[in-house]
Amino acid sequence: MHRILAIILGILAMALADAGDGFAKDKNSRARELGVQPGVLAPGPLNAITDVAGVLVGQVTVVAGDNIRTGVTAILPHGGNLYQDKLPAGVAVGNGYGKLMGTTQIIELGEIETPILLTNTLSVADAAKGVIEWTLAQPGNQDVRSVNAVVGETNDGRVNDIRARAVTANHTLAAIAAAKTGSVAEGAVGAGTGTVNFGYKGGIGTSSRMLGEDDGGYVLGVLVQTNYGGDLHIMGIPVGRALAEQRVSEISPDGSVMIVIATDAPLSDRNLQRLARRAFMGIARTGSVMSNGSGDYAIAFSTATSVRRTAKRRAGTATIEDLANSSMTPLFEAAVEATEEAVYNALFAAQTIDTRAGRKYPALPVRKVLEILKRHGVLAADR
Repeated sequence: MHRILAIILGILAMALADAGDGFAKDKNSRARELGVQPGVLAPGPLNAITDVAGVLVGQVTVVAGDNIRTGVTAILPHGGNLYQDKLPAGVAVGNGYGKLMGTTQIIELGEIETPILLTNTLSVADAAKGVIEWTLAQPGNQDVRSVNAVVGETNDGRVNDIRARAVTANHTLAAIAAAKTGSVAEGAVGAGTGTVNFGYKGGIGTSSRMLGEDDGGYVLGVLVQTNYGGDLHIMGIPVGRALAEQRVSEISPDGSVMIVIATDAPLSDRNLQRLARRAFMGIARTGSVMSNGSGDYAIAFSTATSVRRTAKRRAGTATIEDLANSSMTPLFEAAVEATEEAVYNALFAAQTIDTRAGRKYPALPVRKVLEILKRHGVLAADR
């Protein structure tokens, strides 16, 4: 345990140093603050996945020399011992050309027992090593002999020297240790450091929605790792074509997106799977067709204590809450809207990056985008 703490402190120091290397998020760049407000439901106070009480997010950005641009993002459904206090979860696959480690056990048992980690394609195993080490070190897990690490990825090889496998288990431990409530850094940070979205710099984005009291007053939050292409649309407008910086035909539709959905609604794993499927509608609104070469994954979990898979509830019979099917539609709407806005936030926050091959992936030209959207009357002030 002392060794793990020493590793964490060292990596955290490195992560703080990395944050000053041109990858910090512009606090004024969020889409909603600039009038880009998709949907009809209200966001939470932070407009982030951490609006769902108890959810924590930690990120480590790994930047070195001219070639390494990658990182790790950790989502903790709660701050306790996740192995002993499991949560119901559901997984959905849009197009399955990707890696989401741990899915078969989630599908079989309908629960997660570790933090959810996002990183690059060739670092999944190293991230899993860190998650397993963290889980085994938790008090009360002395007799644990099986851990279902949940690790997702997108391929940041266009920007990052992915074959260098710069992400280590220690980075995973540091990301978990850094996990906190409150605002979430977006853009080229953590697992989004080296990603590309519609030919522009992509990254991490997040958003949330609150249901009205008549619909239960539940909160739903989404975090995305964006690394896909297609015909960029914002608020229904074909912005990618209007920008005319690159022909749409030159933007590969291939790539990947990881979507993590949290809610405090008391849902069964079956309805969480249904909820996860709806997130792809939000991705479609941004211009993706989930191409043959794309890995599109969504994982949804409920933080409600009334549906936790505690040791007592995992033995014998148990009585738990279960929101009715007929009450799911508002949550479906929330998932679609929050996913769409999370992608916009990733694009708006990300900064121009020079790649190891000398190619530049520019930041989305936000000023031009706003001018286009204003001409179409879709900004909040113009509706």
